[in-house]
Amino acid sequence: MQVELKNLKVNYIEKGPDTKTSILLLHGWGANIASFNPVIENLSKSFKVYAIDFPGFGQSENPDKSYCVEDYSKLVLEFINQKNLDKVVLVGHSFGGRVIIKLTGKLGFKPQKIILVDSAGIKPKKSFKAKVKETIFKCIKNIANLILGKNKAKKIIDKYKNKLGSEDYKNADETMKEVFKNVINEDLTEYLPNIKTSTLLIWGDKDLDTPISDAKKMEELIPDSGLVTISGAGHFSYLDNIGYFLTVVNKFLEGCD
Repeated sequence: MQVELKNLKVNYIEKGPDTKTSILLLHGWGANIASFNPVIENLSKSFKVYAIDFPGFGQSENPDKSYCVEDYSKLVLEFINQKNLDKVVLVGHSFGGRVIIKLTGKLGFKPQKIILVDSAGIKPKKSFKAKVKETIFKCIKNIANLILGKNKAKKIIDKYKNKLGSEDYKNADETMKEVFKNVINEDLTEYLPNIKTSTLLIWGDKDLDTPISDAKKMEELIPDSGLVTISGAGHFSYLDNIGYFLTVVNKFLEGCD
């Protein structure tokens, strides 16, 4: 199904009985609705479940500008309003968690409950290797601009951006590369204390993308929050141990109707 949000065609699904409480699933960077299939199948037995492909992912249109996290958060809010989701539980994995943090911690939206799974949002300290890469890139950029001028230098600069960038950056098209830079450069730590909704944090203790230290910091800063770790699981902890994940989530959702 498709819905128009912020003048973009956005793909979504809805599944399950009509219930007072709805669940909205928000996927991670580079993923789409399909990454939540086993979660949707389970939760839709008891709840109306929605999931969307963020603009630039899955079957949704690309953003018509260089989106930032807040743009995605406002788009999600528009979806919630269009669908009249009065009581909604927000579930976000990785990038989806960023969107939820901005939506609730800055824009002031108050869902019934929040589940953050291996959530992004805390800007990591740069490693020595990353600092070296950044220094090399800045040197190449300055020299190329000086010798060739900005127009001719652009091709060389873009080449080295791709060479030195992360896999997520390399795999993105030009529009989404700009979006990616906007997203990863924003630290959302300041908004965590503003989240007043009961929040469950679920994390893989082997997550290398958003380390367990991020989870502990979120638990410390979000007033009403608790952390559950999944032993041996990585960044996609919910897929690494789907049975345990669903047991924890369904327990957290007890009392929602």
